[in-house]
Amino acid sequence: MRRLRASAGLRGLVRETELRASQLVLGLFVAEPHARGGRERLEIDSMPGVARLSVAAAVAEAHEAAALGLGAVMLFGIPDEKDEDGSGAWDDEGAVQLAVRAIKQAVPELLVITDVCLCEYTSHGHCGVLRDDGRGAPVLDNDASVELLARTAVSHARAGADLVAPSDMMDGRVGAIREELDAEGFADVPILAYSAKFASAFYGPFRDAADSAPAFGDRRSYQMDPANGREAVREALLDVQEGADMLMVKPALAYGDLIRAVKEATGMPVAAYNVSGEYAMVKDAAAAGHIDERATVLEILTSLRRAGADTIITYHAKDAARWLAETS
Repeated sequence: MRRLRASAGLRGLVRETELRASQLVLGLFVAEPHARGGRERLEIDSMPGVARLSVAAAVAEAHEAAALGLGAVMLFGIPDEKDEDGSGAWDDEGAVQLAVRAIKQAVPELLVITDVCLCEYTSHGHCGVLRDDGRGAPVLDNDASVELLARTAVSHARAGADLVAPSDMMDGRVGAIREELDAEGFADVPILAYSAKFASAFYGPFRDAADSAPAFGDRRSYQMDPANGREAVREALLDVQEGADMLMVKPALAYGDLIRAVKEATGMPVAAYNVSGEYAMVKDAAAAGHIDERATVLEILTSLRRAGADTIITYHAKDAARWLAETS
């Protein structure tokens, strides 16, 4: 076997997995003025190099993403005010909606994906609205939440989003969003469904970035148990039946087996979300001198491609694109 490993040329000739900048999606946090302290960029301590952005700063990031050849940007919104229903999520003048319009006007060739969820917008931090369980305790109201998620998706499409990506994990939300998009004249807008999203310990830095930690309890009643693999495939197949155009597995690094399983079971385009905790671990270890950041990031991203991911959402996207350009 060593004969074909003897030189860079030979290794390149038989390389099985290709990693390109166009397969990477950069996540951006767009915040209203108070949520970013009135600054254009408010750095996120737990995610070095990542910031809450103004619309203008998001446009600048989009220009850079396009210049680097990235496949898309994905937008997450952080409002100044939150309420029980998360009404800022479908506000046509909200941070995400304003950023979509600005980016599509400034960089029309760059794909813009929007995260569709209520957790950044609700005062309680859950991904939907609540109701009383009849015994005085709040529980998530799945069906009422689905209606609001569909309304949010339409507002993003109206602003010009190229894809909408529901991340809430409510049952039936993909079908409801597809129906509402079609009814409102957005039949051509694809849905990238967070199909297998696990109740993971890797989301901590994101919750700092988006100020979206649950005020009580956790999300285990609607996000998936990390111990369950077959359930992930069932979730993905249900989303295909409801009209999803792409599927996602989240997190990525510890879930390569499920990226492969979802890909093989559905034959659909699959995205992997290299989440905030995965990003922060690499950044912190590199800053301490324990690992080579460039080599580690490219190895992780290549492994996700090898597992079956067609697209990777990652906060490393800009750096990875630069490193790939240097080696091409």
